[in-house]
Amino acid sequence: MSRVLIIYTGGTIGMTLTENGYVPNQDRFHAQLMKMPEMSSDKMPKWDIVDMDPLLDSSNMTVEDWNSIGQIVADNYQNYDGFVILHGTDTMAYTASALSFMLENLNKPVIITGSQIPIFEIRSDGKDNLIAALLVAGSQKVNEVCIYFRGELLRGNRAIKYSADGLMAFKSPNYPPLAEAGIDINFNESALLPKPESNFRFQSLKNIPIGVIKVFPGIQFDLFRGIMTQSLKGVVIETFGAGNIPSNAKNLLPIIKTAFDNGTVVTVCTQCPQGTVHLGTYETSNALKTAGAVSGKDMTTEAAVAKLYYLFSKNYDTDTICRQMEISLRGEM
Repeated sequence: MSRVLIIYTGGTIGMTLTENGYVPNQDRFHAQLMKMPEMSSDKMPKWDIVDMDPLLDSSNMTVEDWNSIGQIVADNYQNYDGFVILHGTDTMAYTASALSFMLENLNKPVIITGSQIPIFEIRSDGKDNLIAALLVAGSQKVNEVCIYFRGELLRGNRAIKYSADGLMAFKSPNYPPLAEAGIDINFNESALLPKPESNFRFQSLKNIPIGVIKVFPGIQFDLFRGIMTQSLKGVVIETFGAGNIPSNAKNLLPIIKTAFDNGTVVTVCTQCPQGTVHLGTYETSNALKTAGAVSGKDMTTEAAVAKLYYLFSKNYDTDTICRQMEISLRGEM
């Protein structure tokens, strides 16, 4: 029988309603799990649960919390066949992306899930999400960090939160689901990452300065000149379409050139949920490439941010980081 460790970080799945709104309730959540007959079924992997302290609304998740979650996985890696991380939906895609890089040479399933409705409510989606995530984590068919939600298993660093109130909360716009749960859980074998050849290693992240700039019509790039200092290690620019910026954005290019000269890694992603960046295809994107920006291709912003944290935490030089940003390390592009 497989053994799975549940890591409860907080989030809606275990929240109860108080006069100040929904808050995590550790004791009641544990009691609820013990009352669910499915959790003691002989078809369910043997499971244990460990709680983060404090439990968090995922909006409060930080780099230090990513390190704490990753450390729990690393400390228990040899004792379990898989892991389920219960997490709030708001920043789930960021955490999934970060863990995908931090957990190097992962050869066990790490499945992140949660719910849009607390598990105590009559219509909660949390029960099915939790049960399916446990079954996937115990299947030993996955060697990567995934998000399971509403019948779909998604690559963690390919997922985005798609809906704030729909039960189909996550989508993977540029990569197919790794598995779909109907009557059976059917794995898309060709989409899964292969087993790694090297030993597992945990890389913690440094909380370095990283920024995100979203381009919009009429944007005044001079406003960002002040943040493009030597202390800024990385910046993700969300551009139009395939990597385009306004043709009159002449002030942006010297700023990017200055940032590049300072050692800041400027990564270009697209605002479009689906599609990829092609720097140089249009005149309005070629200028970014000339100024030293690198292409995030079809990476999500969540993955690009997490990847920058990871590469800088490896203490690579700027040239190496720029090259690595354009190479797929965990199937993120």
